[in-house]
Amino acid sequence: MAMPATPPVRTMIAPSLLAGDFARLKEEVRAVEKAGADWLHLDIMDGHFVPNISFGPGVVRAIRGHCRLPFDVHLMIQPTDPYLATFADAGADHINVHVEAGPHLHRTLQTIRSLGCKAGVAINPATPAVAIAPVLDLVDIVLVMTVNPGFGGQSILFSAIGKIATLSEMIAASGREIALVADGGITHDVAGAVRAAGATVLVAGTAIFGTSDYAAAVAALRTQAAEAGA
Repeated sequence: MAMPATPPVRTMIAPSLLAGDFARLKEEVRAVEKAGADWLHLDIMDGHFVPNISFGPGVVRAIRGHCRLPFDVHLMIQPTDPYLATFADAGADHINVHVEAGPHLHRTLQTIRSLGCKAGVAINPATPAVAIAPVLDLVDIVLVMTVNPGFGGQSILFSAIGKIATLSEMIAASGREIALVADGGITHDVAGAVRAAGATVLVAGTAIFGTSDYAAAVAALRTQAAEAGA
């Protein structure tokens, strides 16, 4: 008797607040939750690791009471370790750190897990997929930068799609449930290709916050993912 087919993994949508209206953050986070988003993606930038400054734990704490979505905190800062507990206390559910940001990645990921948060590892476009192989047993999330980090509104680097496919295979071989996130330049035109490569979470900034109808934008991204077979 034929075995039943494994149901496809539901694609999750994570609006990036970096593209939101900073004068209306409370309204923005409530709006994307109502629109059907799965996570809220929070880009923390320090002007050192990346050439931009965004916001810090005070903003995360301020909006935490206005949104029930999991807070996916992406630390684009260097160093990261002195701030992990601060962001966990501010309301982070996930904390993503970059391979490139520090020399003791195992220790950093272990600390994140000890704080009760899901641990994520992020890699820049020039970093090969193999760089995360030694820590796959410690992570809940792998985040692939599909643009060079630092600014919203960039176009996707299509070379990153092959990296997503490679990482999807590595995750499958690990036997662990690990979310594979594509972050940067995710629009309705490329969402299907990114999902087909294996990404299970799509981070989208201007593709959502740059529209007048957040629910329609989230639904359109899901439609593109569905047409890719998931």
